[in-house]
Amino acid sequence: MDYLGGLRGTGRLVYGNAAVARTQYDFDGYLSNGGQVTSCGEIRLPASVLRELFGRADLKLQTADGRWLRLRFSEKRLPSSCNGAAHVDVAGDLPAAAEWRRRSAWNAPQPTGPDRPSIPPLHARGARG
Repeated sequence: MDYLGGLRGTGRLVYGNAAVARTQYDFDGYLSNGGQVTSCGEIRLPASVLRELFGRADLKLQTADGRWLRLRFSEKRLPSSCNGAAHVDVAGDLPAAAEWRRRSAWNAPQPTGPDRPSIPPLHARGARG
């Protein structure tokens, strides 16, 4: 499986045909060995609404850009200390593999001090081929 990147934003949770709540989502996308795009991640909404929806089938998310995504809760039980977040598996109108954005917010810790290796920046190394 190859990591494709992240998909995050806000959308509208729909159960059956009724809009239930606004939600924030943060999903990761993967490309399976068979070429299928899959996704999972977290949704955030008021804890009271999440408790009502947890475990239900036919839960959908309409994203701000109009995509319809089917959500299935990954866990069997919602923790009693529910803070308004839940992990979900995502299917439906997922972006194609090339449309996912690689996350760049995380930076690896940089060594400091006299043991730090001297590595020139990428732009100074020249092209390798």
